[in-house]
Amino acid sequence: ANAQVVLNQLYKHTQLQDTFGVNLLALVDGVPRTLTLDQALTHYIAHQVDVITRRTRYRLRKAEDRAHVLEGLLIALDHIDEIIALIRASASADTAKTELMTRFELSEIQAQAILDMQLRRLAQLERQRIQDEYDELQVLITDLRDILGDPSRIRAIIIDELREIRTRFADERRSRMVPDDGAMTVEDLIPVGDVVVTLTRAGYVKRTPVDAFRTQRRGGRGVRGADMKEDDIVASLLTCSTHDHLLVFTNRGRVYRIKAYQVPEKSRAAKGVYVANVPGLALEQGETVAAIMSLSEFRDDRFLFFATRKGTVKRTRLDDFDSPRSVLIAINLHPEDELISVAVTDGSQDIVMVSRSGKAIRFAESDARAMGRTAAGVRGMRIDDDDAVLAMAPVPSEGDGGAYLLVVTEQGYGKRTPIDGAGEHGYPRQKRGGQGVKTITVTDARGGLAGALVVPLEAEILLVSDNGTLIRMALVDVRPMGRSAQGVSLMRPGDGASVVGVALVMEDEEDAEAAAAPVGVEGRSPTSAGSEADAPVAADVDTDSATDSNE
Repeated sequence: ANAQVVLNQLYKHTQLQDTFGVNLLALVDGVPRTLTLDQALTHYIAHQVDVITRRTRYRLRKAEDRAHVLEGLLIALDHIDEIIALIRASASADTAKTELMTRFELSEIQAQAILDMQLRRLAQLERQRIQDEYDELQVLITDLRDILGDPSRIRAIIIDELREIRTRFADERRSRMVPDDGAMTVEDLIPVGDVVVTLTRAGYVKRTPVDAFRTQRRGGRGVRGADMKEDDIVASLLTCSTHDHLLVFTNRGRVYRIKAYQVPEKSRAAKGVYVANVPGLALEQGETVAAIMSLSEFRDDRFLFFATRKGTVKRTRLDDFDSPRSVLIAINLHPEDELISVAVTDGSQDIVMVSRSGKAIRFAESDARAMGRTAAGVRGMRIDDDDAVLAMAPVPSEGDGGAYLLVVTEQGYGKRTPIDGAGEHGYPRQKRGGQGVKTITVTDARGGLAGALVVPLEAEILLVSDNGTLIRMALVDVRPMGRSAQGVSLMRPGDGASVVGVALVMEDEEDAEAAAAPVGVEGRSPTSAGSEADAPVAADVDTDSATDSNE
C-alpha cells in the first residue's frame, strides 16, 4: 500500500488529524466581545498589568504593616525592663495598652503586638534578628514602590514570568498545531502511479497500470489488451501519471480538462466504461475524441501546436488553456475539416507532419506565429483532395542516439529513419505549406500507413491492433532504414486484423529515481523539454488511424 495515501485516509476518516475553529470571545470591561488576535493580546497584556499592580500593592501593604510592628518591637527592646514592669503593674490589658501608647509613643497596633506576646517571650527577643528583618523589609518596600511607579518594570515582570512558565512546562506537545490547508481532496487519497489510458472508437475508456504490459522483442504476438466488440477498435492510447491533467481534444476543436484518475481503472482485458460516464467528458452528439495529452502543469514558456486533417496548423500558448472552465474552444475549424493532432512545444522546435499517402514534411514551428485560442490557424502541409494528415509531432532535442521518425503500416511492418540524417536517411527542413518528401513506400501487401511517431533511440513503444492486441518493444530492436524502404515486421496482428496505432513508453535508464517516476513527468519527455509531449503524439497517431478506418 502507498504510505502517503494510507496516511491521508487516516487523516480524513479518523481523529489522527483534527481541525477546529477558534472563537476569541472574551469579557472586556464586563461586556462580551469577539476579539481579533491583536485585540486579544492587547487586552491580555492590560489584564496582566492590572494583576501585577494589584499584587504589588498587596505585598507593599503587608510589608509596611510588618515593618510597623517591628518598629514597635525594637522600641520595646530598648525599654524592655520598663515595659515589663508597666505591664505587671497595670490593672487590665486596656490600661497597659494606653500606658504603652502614651509613655513610648507607640501606635495601637504596635502596643497590641507587644501585649500579645508573653512576658517570657518578650524578654527573650533577639534584637539583631528583628533588626535584620526590619532592614530587609525596608529594601522590599522601596522596591515595591519603585515597581508601582515604573510601568516598564511591570512589563518586564510579565515577560520574566512568561519565560518562567515556558521553562517550567518545556515538554514537547503531544500533537502538532499546523495552519489549516483546506479540506482533504479526492486527489489526496489517490496514489501516484504510471498508467495507460485507452479510448476505443465506440467510446469506451479505461486506465490500466503500465506494468501490466511486458516488454517483448519485435515480431511477437503480444498480450491481450482489451476485450472489445467486433466492430470496435482502439482509437487513442497514452501513458501518464494518475495525478496528471488530461486535456481531451475533440474533432470539433474543443478541449475538455479532467484528471487521469477520473478515468475508471480496469484490467488489461476489460473494455472499459462508456466515455459519457466519465466526469467532465460530456461530449455532444457526433463529437469524438481527437487527441489526449497529459500535463503536470500549465507552463507559460510552452505552446500547444495543432494540426487538422486538411493540413492546417496553429500555435497557441499553453497557459491560455489554464482555465477553471471544463470546456474551451481550442481551434476554429473550416467546414469539412477536423482536428487530428495536438502537441506541446517549447517555441523553438521543428515540426514533422506525416500524411496517409506516405509523405512527410519538416519545418520550424516558428514559421507558424503564435495565435489566440480561438484562431483558425495557417497551412502547414499541402495535401491532395484524397489524402489526409495522419500524424504531427515536434522534433525533440537530440538524445543519446538522436531523434527518429518511426512509421508503422497496417500489417505491422515498420522502420525508423533518422530525422537529422543525410540524403535518403534523413528529413530536410522545408518551409511550411509544402507537400514534403516520401517517408515510406506503401504497398497493398503491407497495408497503408497506420501510425507514425517522432522518438529518441532509448524509447520503448506500444503497438496496438484493431482486435485489442498490444505489444511492447524497445526502439533499438526496430531496424533503421532509408525513407523509401518498406520496413520490417514489428507485429503480426493476425488474420483479418490490422495495426491501428503506435504509442510511446519512455524509461530513463540513467537515473534510478527517474525510472520510478510517472511516465511523462518533467525531464523525461522524449519529444519536448516539457513534461507533456509524449502523450499527445501517441494520441494523435491512434486517433488518426481510427478515423482512417471509418473512411
